[in-house]
Amino acid sequence: MESLLQPILNGVLLGGLYAVIAIGMSTMFGIVKLVNLAHGDLMIMSSYLSLVIVAWLGVNPLWSLLGVVPVMFFVGFFIQDFLINRVLGKEMEPPLLVAFGLSIIVQNFLLLIFTPDARSLTTDLAVKTIPLGEHLNLAVLYLVDFLLGGAVILAVYLFFKNTYMGRAIRAASDDEMGASLMGVNTRKIYAYAMGIAMMTAGVAGVLVGMTFTFYPHTGPQYLIIAMGVVIIGGLGSMKGCLAGGLILALAQLLGAHFTSPGYQLLFGYGALLVVLGLRPQGLFGGKI
Repeated sequence: MESLLQPILNGVLLGGLYAVIAIGMSTMFGIVKLVNLAHGDLMIMSSYLSLVIVAWLGVNPLWSLLGVVPVMFFVGFFIQDFLINRVLGKEMEPPLLVAFGLSIIVQNFLLLIFTPDARSLTTDLAVKTIPLGEHLNLAVLYLVDFLLGGAVILAVYLFFKNTYMGRAIRAASDDEMGASLMGVNTRKIYAYAMGIAMMTAGVAGVLVGMTFTFYPHTGPQYLIIAMGVVIIGGLGSMKGCLAGGLILALAQLLGAHFTSPGYQLLFGYGALLVVLGLRPQGLFGGKI
């Protein structure tokens, strides 16, 4: 039983990281009905941006969030305002093609600048644990991932619920024509929403860089994780992101515990198939 508690604890904590990886994609789907195929690559770009800040200033990677998050907001705003907005309303394929092309550009840009070598954001938290029993330890870095992930989701939820900009974004999501008639510039609102989504991706990129190694081409790996979390939790649902992250991470780590680490993806996406079979819209399917 004690040996089983360790993967359960790690799975719960890792679920918080999975949730913050997916929240930006879920937000944009809920608002613009856009599956951002470049989400994982932009997240990894924020990992490299943090790497540059850490190398330049010699600070802890968590402090690099003060630079990464604002930069990612402007990156997201630019992408939506100058690229994706130009093809919205022209069927589903053009925005997907723009996002796919952006993904290829970001991957090759990172490959050109940083080479294909493995990188990581070094931190003392990676080797610190809190003993909870004779055979049970709490990884401090996983705990930080979970707490920051939960804080990001809570902050985004409160922003959409309690601020004028958040209500304007929700109005544009619910009824674009009605919001336009009330004086809301929906295209600009979408750009702000993408900026907020990329801010969350920036946080996720720093946390992923601290927890795992990353390469210029690892963006699609995290895109698949984000899509799995969003599908399990329900498209456009914030609380679904947290539930989906917990389910996916627990399925992976428990599957690896009972078999071998090589099968953890199989068990994770087996859980995804089970949820799709029982509830195709996801656990909390619906709008933000």
